[in-house]
Amino acid sequence: MRILLTEDNIALADGLSAILRGTGHAVDVVHDGASADAVIAAENFDLVILDLNLPEMDGLDVLRAMRARQNQAAVLILTARGTPEERVKGLDLGADDYLIKPFDIAEFEARVRVLLRRQAGLRSATVSFGGISFDLNSRTFSSGSSGATPLDIPARELGLLEILFMRAGKVVAKEAIIQSLTAFDDDISANAIEQYVSRLRKRLSPHGLTVKTARGIGYYLDKLPEAS
Repeated sequence: MRILLTEDNIALADGLSAILRGTGHAVDVVHDGASADAVIAAENFDLVILDLNLPEMDGLDVLRAMRARQNQAAVLILTARGTPEERVKGLDLGADDYLIKPFDIAEFEARVRVLLRRQAGLRSATVSFGGISFDLNSRTFSSGSSGATPLDIPARELGLLEILFMRAGKVVAKEAIIQSLTAFDDDISANAIEQYVSRLRKRLSPHGLTVKTARGIGYYLDKLPEAS
């Protein structure tokens, strides 16, 4: 998933972004409200983690502008402004969740997982397609009905499989894949995506799945026809 972290405390931003990247997410970081507003208007994110006490533009104003543009990305507010009135104001403006500073890192990670699961329209933490299951909490794939055999997949191919798996059977545009897999400082070409797709096909074939090409558009995950 692609996440925008907006936090003016540099040390906190570095720590939280490292945690999120460590679990495989593409994370962009900005340190002021004006930059957040500009980036949200120009890019697509699955989750925006938003501090309220930001320089140049208050976090609530960023949220208000975001929802006015019909941007439906999930929003987790991080703030020391924890009065009931502040929480109500943020939720009324369209925030999905609120976490008061200081907070426990384990709780932060859990709330991020819940919001990303909700954003994908899922109630359960486990999704299955064909002979493979995906655990959203651990972000691991496994094969077999009991999920007994973990699949060892390199990071980039794992990210690609996650994107396609969460939209199994639906075409995902190549540009959307590139954007979901990369942050500002990354650079993945369309040719690189084709290489990841080719490698992923070989890994999925023993499990009855494949990645098909929608020519000129993108890719989608599908089941291989059963042998007669």
